[in-house]
Amino acid sequence: MERIPMTRQGYEELREELRRLQTTERQKVIKAIEEARAHGDLSENAEYHAAKEKQAHIEGRIQELSDRLARAEVVDIPKTPPSRVQFGVKVTLLNLDTDEEETYQLVGPYESDVENGKISVTSPIGRALIGKEEGDEVEVQTPKGVKTYEIVKIDV
Repeated sequence: MERIPMTRQGYEELREELRRLQTTERQKVIKAIEEARAHGDLSENAEYHAAKEKQAHIEGRIQELSDRLARAEVVDIPKTPPSRVQFGVKVTLLNLDTDEEETYQLVGPYESDVENGKISVTSPIGRALIGKEEGDEVEVQTPKGVKTYEIVKIDV
């Protein structure tokens, strides 16, 4: 069974989503199915079919989250900034092509959210950064070509 690296925060967020789906959403959809059944003929009952579809989605998500949590390996983030880039740290990069700074936290593959500054350690940029130090330059092959970054700061 392949382990999934995850921050404590990411683990807790998945656990909370699973709890919400199991206790709240599951009950809501069961009630919606019961109400739709009360309307009679199920073959042409759009509310019933929509509720059953939502139930299938919720049950699928519950299975997915349960699997991820079972395989999760919570990696503690260091308390002080390390000298090298590692899982969980925040890295400020200078894009040498555009002179723009970007800051990312390196997280597990199921926690990544680029818009909120979280990138996966398994992404091309994440893999290129692991083990590097402040001042190092890294080249990353992206779909839009090679990008060059300088590591400006490593923080927690």
